[in-house]
Amino acid sequence: MNKFKYLLTILFVGVFSTSVIADNNNPVKTPNRKITNPDDASQFNHQFAQINGIKMHYVDEGQGPAIVLLHGFPLTWYSWRNQIPALVAAGYRVIVPTQRGYGQTEAPEHIEDYALTTLAGDVVGLLNHLEIDNTVVAGWDWGSPVAYTAALVRPDLFSGLVMISSPYAPRSDQLPSDMWKTRFRDNGMVFYQDYFQQPGVEDSDYKDSAYSMRFILNSLSATAGPDERCGFILKPGQAVADIMVEPKKLPEWLTPQVLEYYVSEFESFTGALNWYRAVDLGWKHTSFLAGAKVQQPALFIAGEQDPGIIYGKAVYDKLAENVPNLYKNVLIPDASHLTPEEAPEAVNELLIDFLNHVK
Repeated sequence: MNKFKYLLTILFVGVFSTSVIADNNNPVKTPNRKITNPDDASQFNHQFAQINGIKMHYVDEGQGPAIVLLHGFPLTWYSWRNQIPALVAAGYRVIVPTQRGYGQTEAPEHIEDYALTTLAGDVVGLLNHLEIDNTVVAGWDWGSPVAYTAALVRPDLFSGLVMISSPYAPRSDQLPSDMWKTRFRDNGMVFYQDYFQQPGVEDSDYKDSAYSMRFILNSLSATAGPDERCGFILKPGQAVADIMVEPKKLPEWLTPQVLEYYVSEFESFTGALNWYRAVDLGWKHTSFLAGAKVQQPALFIAGEQDPGIIYGKAVYDKLAENVPNLYKNVLIPDASHLTPEEAPEAVNELLIDFLNHVK
């Protein structure tokens, strides 16, 4: 057994299964139900479980081989509402957790509770609770790093990987905060994730959750005007609140019902922002993954206008090298960063095709 496999076995097969604490309640399984209006959150099967020391909310729909869908910032399980019915109809069981710090799942107080390995451990703990021993994991935005970390450390559990908007890149040789300093601060700029490191400052920028949601969701959509696009680079002393603008017109998919639900899920953004504040900690915890490649069959999806692809071109261009079993790499026209929301039919078709391929 080589060094990588040895470390993986000792550190994670044990830690990410036997030490993950789940409650003893039997998960509620329901027969397939027809969801007539995905925008109506009450139509879904909502469950809670005690996982990894926190109370976790999740949606569990359908029967058959399982797929786990992981959301990103600043959304919740609800961002996958248009995928759930389509995947269920195709014969799959769909597990959609609300991740720690978001919505109805608990938000621990300490930043160290949001390290990437802990986030991946939450997913494994939930699958243990549901007695699922093989699944495909899909992640959008922040959900993608959680998904590919889980796939790397537990290849016995995850047989396929879907990344949306955030492509996999091996662990860097440099601490993330040091990279931000070298690339941005030393050149008179502030990277948005660097700005997020200031506890309390960014949280106050988002104190009006309705206004913040309108700005963020519009700014990350392909329909946003040039002056409404999300800015990843700030000037020294500038706050996110300084660049927030009220959208002239919301995207068609962002109906009053959808916006109202998202706003209701965010009394505070602190837990979600703590994911960014734990980036360095996650880097320190994953030294054993240096140089690792994702070996599972994988699918990558993004919008053609996704700023993550535009600004992260160097990472995107090496995706096939870092994921040697990449099944498809698809950029969807007329979509930006919120691909499952902006192009649900295209995403559904790609997901079902990939699941059938893996199965």
